[in-house]
Amino acid sequence: MGLHRSTGMYVVHDGPREAPPLLLVHGSGASGSSWGPVARILAARHHVIRVDLPGCGQSPPAPSYAVPGLAARVAALLDDLGLRQVAVAGHSSGGYVATSLAEQRPELVRSLALVSTGPSLGALLPQPPLIRALSAPPLGPLLWSVRSEALIRKGIRATTARPVDVPDDAVADLKNIGYRSFRAILRANSAYVAERSVPDRLAGLGRPVLVVFGAADPRWDPRSAREYDVVPGARVEMLPGVGHVPVLEAPEPTS
Repeated sequence: MGLHRSTGMYVVHDGPREAPPLLLVHGSGASGSSWGPVARILAARHHVIRVDLPGCGQSPPAPSYAVPGLAARVAALLDDLGLRQVAVAGHSSGGYVATSLAEQRPELVRSLALVSTGPSLGALLPQPPLIRALSAPPLGPLLWSVRSEALIRKGIRATTARPVDVPDDAVADLKNIGYRSFRAILRANSAYVAERSVPDRLAGLGRPVLVVFGAADPRWDPRSAREYDVVPGARVEMLPGVGHVPVLEAPEPTS
């Protein structure tokens, strides 16, 4: 584990290097540590690669957070590691980076798993009050400047449908991201999906796609998971009683 010099991203490896490679990409403002419970399960049969995208976790900020640019950095990492035909999983907006990676460099991607990845802007629900407050002025900058571990845990739990244990390293990583970076990441993600929906982007790529949605997701309308039916061969799995963070709420079924 450590900072990958050429891409500027913090990278963690789990499992045997000779096993089939699996890349895990986190969502907005999170980090690779948010995949911890799932990574421990998957590492029994995969070489798991977790990245902190620029400006998140232990990776330094970047001049731009445009999704295609982030995907290009991930592609450079896989090139440097000499990996091809990688299974790629993205949680929430991490699914946008995974999709963009497959668009740009299809030879790198064997299959895609999108976990709680909103397919289009029309699927976005009215956000929980605490998430709205943290994400935009006037309260956002103030709350961000004084955010405590308790507030961070409360923010994560506002997006779940059941009690969760939030890993300490995930909380510590969330404290590292700056408010301006977080806002820029949100804008970049919205721009990517507004330009073209995720199912439309995936439909012509010819890659196996697994879509996992919590049936009680408070951020994206769970019914919108059916938008992925336009992707040939896509499989949609709904997790009953699970919210937006299956990687913490239901790591075993998500794996």
